[in-house]
Amino acid sequence: MKQITIQKGHSPTLNTILMVESLLQNMTESIITVAEIKRQLPKKINHNTLLTILDYLQKDRKIFISTKGITWLTPMNPELKEAISNGLQI
Repeated sequence: MKQITIQKGHSPTLNTILMVESLLQNMTESIITVAEIKRQLPKKINHNTLLTILDYLQKDRKIFISTKGITWLTPMNPELKEAISNGLQI
């Protein structure tokens, strides 16, 4: 059974998680930065709350976080498939 750690202070609401998830699913680029996510969100979000959401999405294997940015994994987006086939490093 998966153990869930509850952080105090910056717990995101379900609506906030879904807002970030939707943005990542529908992004036009294959890689996006945290700063770009904050700019594109329809509402302002606390930085630590956003990091908590991204940590959750990475643990749930919905996103991959690298030094170049964040990419959505499920279902594998066409840009990511093309980048992999062309040997693009992410």
